[in-house]
Amino acid sequence: MVTPRPEGDAAVHEAAAAAEPAPEAGSEPDRAGAAAGLSPDPVDAVQVEADRDPPAAAEPGSGEPENGAAGPAGAVAGLRGRAPWRRVSSAGTLIWVLLALFGFTLVVQLRSNGADEGLATARQEDLVRILSDLEARDTRLQAEINALEQSQRQLTSGVAGRQAALAEADKRADELGLLAGTLPARGPGLQIMIDPKGQGLKASAVLNAVQELRGAGGEVMEVAGADGTAVRIVASSYFVDGDGGRITVDGARLSGPYTLRVIGVPQTMQTALQIPGGVVASVEGAGGSVTMEQRAMVEVTAVRKATSLQYARPVS
Repeated sequence: MVTPRPEGDAAVHEAAAAAEPAPEAGSEPDRAGAAAGLSPDPVDAVQVEADRDPPAAAEPGSGEPENGAAGPAGAVAGLRGRAPWRRVSSAGTLIWVLLALFGFTLVVQLRSNGADEGLATARQEDLVRILSDLEARDTRLQAEINALEQSQRQLTSGVAGRQAALAEADKRADELGLLAGTLPARGPGLQIMIDPKGQGLKASAVLNAVQELRGAGGEVMEVAGADGTAVRIVASSYFVDGDGGRITVDGARLSGPYTLRVIGVPQTMQTALQIPGGVVASVEGAGGSVTMEQRAMVEVTAVRKATSLQYARPVS
């Protein structure tokens, strides 16, 4: 039978227990109690849980950081941290653009140097011929410009304009007749003989000669075969390889040697044919020969019949 303690003794005992310091967390009594399966003191458990909880978030508007995030000072620091990346990105873009422009300029320069390489390796004689050809073309074009300007002044000169217009119309009709091959022509020019020497010259060789002569200012020309048959060369002329080493020009079969008569500036046309890799070089490389003779008067007598157009009409 247990005798209850007097109330005074109980009060003294509780005051002494309260005055004693509580054992620290993880102390030997606690660990001993945990090993014995006993729960720690409730007050100590509450204190441990309070130490483990994260700091409470500050209320909005208090100026304190929320959930560990930086406040206004932290935002400024973050912007300062990101600003260098933005500056680096803009500078990098500018550098790439400059590199792209530099690469484009370099490619253009290399292509330009490659295009001029042919002239850089040419001989002095070839350069002189090319320069002479260009000067002759410039002189011819300037003369045409002057003639057209004079015609314009005459046509706009008032009463004499009608007579000038009629004279200009007659002149234009003659020029168109020469270009169309319906009228014979005469003037200074060049006579060229292309002899295949039995090697079977291709029609393309004669066509190349015609094209070079046109580019050098040849105005009117004809081609004749060994039997004297001549064909007037116009814009619609065609050249085809034939049998037996002959060629066909506008339906006429011609055999070599072939004679080209062309009206124009003799020196300019001869220079154009003698350009390295041109007509003379290609014919001689195939085993043939080319003979040129400058003449003060060349007559082109072969003519063509005027053809009527079926479909083409002038624009009014």
